[in-house]
Amino acid sequence: MAPGVARHFIRQRGWEMKIGIIGAENSHSAAIAKIINVQKKAKGFTVDYLWGETRAFAERTAEAGEIPNIVRKPVDMLGKVDAIIVDHRHAKYHLEPAVPFIRKGIPAFIDKPFCYRAAKGKRFLALAKKRKAPVTSYSVIPHQQNFVKFRKEVAKLGKLSAGTTYGPSDLKSKYGGVFFYGIHSVEAALKLYGYDVAAAGIIKNLENTSVGTLVYPSGLTVAMHFMKSGAPGFQFTVVGEKGLVHYEHKGDASPYLAGIKCFTRMFRTRKEPKEYTHANILRPVQVLEAMEKSIRTGKLVKVAK
Repeated sequence: MAPGVARHFIRQRGWEMKIGIIGAENSHSAAIAKIINVQKKAKGFTVDYLWGETRAFAERTAEAGEIPNIVRKPVDMLGKVDAIIVDHRHAKYHLEPAVPFIRKGIPAFIDKPFCYRAAKGKRFLALAKKRKAPVTSYSVIPHQQNFVKFRKEVAKLGKLSAGTTYGPSDLKSKYGGVFFYGIHSVEAALKLYGYDVAAAGIIKNLENTSVGTLVYPSGLTVAMHFMKSGAPGFQFTVVGEKGLVHYEHKGDASPYLAGIKCFTRMFRTRKEPKEYTHANILRPVQVLEAMEKSIRTGKLVKVAK
């Protein structure tokens, strides 16, 4: 049966969609598989295949998530899965293994950060559009109920003038420096303040804490505190013409569930989430690239348009 015909029957008759996960080192892979396979909180979906960076990683994740099949190479899943999840600790490994699936029109959720270089991400998304393969990528923080409520409070502040964020991130992490964990703070900031960032930078002022800056065309500035250790989760403060709102992030009881429901809905309908346009998926990567360059130059860097 041709892939397109198979997907039609899956939608119409309610057959279970089989998901393959590429990457087992990241704890997210096991967490996602547990929710889908063990807790069965995403009806109509099963995680059936897994590829891991090492056999040990694969076996550990497969056991935790009750994933029945481990493959030697990601492409071994082709023809066996209806959708894929790509989940590495370093974003530079995200896109390449997904390409064979995208070429076949298979939908994909790429864990955050979407990629390590925006130019490669742009080419990947162009291919996905050409092949009509739905793609999405995001941090789960904006999907938590408390963050959604916080955004509604921010919307009442009128014109925004300033803000701060606090969150964990090691600028020297072997998993991509500021990209690793910094993506959470950056993506949340873009959700709160907008995607039209003009410039970004990072000042390495202390061994444990570095301060980043987002500058908007309106004059709005956001100070971002990246803490190597001692960060009690993520916190956000927003100042507007009608007041100030502070938020200390508290996730849902099942923090991955809302994100899983979002991408499985895309798998089922083949419609990408409206809030995650291809431009919006790339924007956090472009901001992080500017910050990365700023660390080297010590100056604010224009964010690519």
